[in-house]
Amino acid sequence: MNAPETAAAVDVDGLAARQRRFFRTDATRDLAFRKRQLRTLKDLLVRNEAAILDALKQDLGRPPSEAWTSEIGIVVTEIDTALKRLDRWARPKRVRTPFLLQPGSSRLVSEPFGSALIIGTWNYPLQLVLAPAVAALAAGNCAVLKPSELSPATSAVTARMIGEAFDPDLLAVVEGGIEPTQALLKQDFDYVFFTGGTRVGRIVMAAAAEHLAPVTLELGGKNPCIVAADADMKTAARRIAWGKFFNAGQTCIAPDFILVENSAQSAFHDALKGAITEFYGSDPAASADYARIVNEHHFDRLGALLGRGRTVAGGGTDRAARYIAPTVIADVTWDDPVMADEIFGPILPVIAYDDLDAELAALRNRPKPLALYVFTAEKGRADKVLAAISSGGAAVNDVFAQMLNAELPFGGVGASGMGAYHGRAGFDTFSHRRAVVRRATWPDVKLKYPPYKTPLAVLKRLLPWLM
Repeated sequence: MNAPETAAAVDVDGLAARQRRFFRTDATRDLAFRKRQLRTLKDLLVRNEAAILDALKQDLGRPPSEAWTSEIGIVVTEIDTALKRLDRWARPKRVRTPFLLQPGSSRLVSEPFGSALIIGTWNYPLQLVLAPAVAALAAGNCAVLKPSELSPATSAVTARMIGEAFDPDLLAVVEGGIEPTQALLKQDFDYVFFTGGTRVGRIVMAAAAEHLAPVTLELGGKNPCIVAADADMKTAARRIAWGKFFNAGQTCIAPDFILVENSAQSAFHDALKGAITEFYGSDPAASADYARIVNEHHFDRLGALLGRGRTVAGGGTDRAARYIAPTVIADVTWDDPVMADEIFGPILPVIAYDDLDAELAALRNRPKPLALYVFTAEKGRADKVLAAISSGGAAVNDVFAQMLNAELPFGGVGASGMGAYHGRAGFDTFSHRRAVVRRATWPDVKLKYPPYKTPLAVLKRLLPWLM
């Protein structure tokens, strides 16, 4: 391996080829080597904690506890899980061998692809490049990380850390905007992992198709949250408010809108207002626990969604501070602009319903969301919602829970993405599951060879038994 170099010195042209050349030395196939890289990454996160938290404060106004748990903490947990279970994940899995192939044995062998391109996004700028990187390294791949230019402070810290500790032939960071991203997408990577919006996801997938590279797309969508009248309103409101206004609503799995049973609408509004005040005080702008919008462009986009419906809570804005208060809007219709696309901000529309079946039918006609939430005391009602609406993940009587369990895969479906990661799912995503059969050379039954003498009728009866 070459000496580590800074990210600024990394040459994009041919980066995938250089990583593939290193990959062909077979160094990454050694599990001890992989574990050393994971420990190095963990050590970087621990040593640079203050710098990372400061960068997240600059980019998104993130409070330290929120930033640590959702960025550093999640990545460290991924590393610890991989270190603990890598031997088991990588162990070949024996499967049944049919009589036709006896004497012999069959197994599945997890093999790395080679060089992976990982493109992150700005809302969780550290986690969304490093968590996939953990999976890629654990699976034995090399990787190039492309953090978002919309979170420049965190991108710079990530590039500095990786550049100081890793050889770019194994793990490299490329910073910048559209041009370096386009240059990277022209490279012949063996795997492409993208987190971001649907529009760019299509571009990434088309670019990967030029090289026939497999792709994971982690996208988003308008995540429905259904609140039945029998739900525990106080608990539902607290959990929904926490999930919606965490990181000022800039979370791909945040509840995007609420469908609340009409008879419970007033109680739910009151509970939401109480939860917001409990979390952020009477003036959330002064709260040390409330983040900011990433930039003026997204502030203006979100500001344009205000002004329709009845404001139940919040509504205040400050463009200079990139601040939008935790806002709840009632009396919203499906035709209002706030219901057109994913909000990705601290605006929570609430729609009252009387007929759950009608709402579920309407939701089935919309793109499949990344997350689905339902709050109810009745198991049958929750099961009905889960059966009716397809989504990347789902939780009953909670939000974010489906992402916080490291034993569960995290990913989308349909318009909300394809593929999954976290824990074992991440290792599998960055591994090719190779089918391997070993056979003895004797006996060598001539039944399968020409000239074919066995009558077809006999073959039809034999084949199910042989297979």
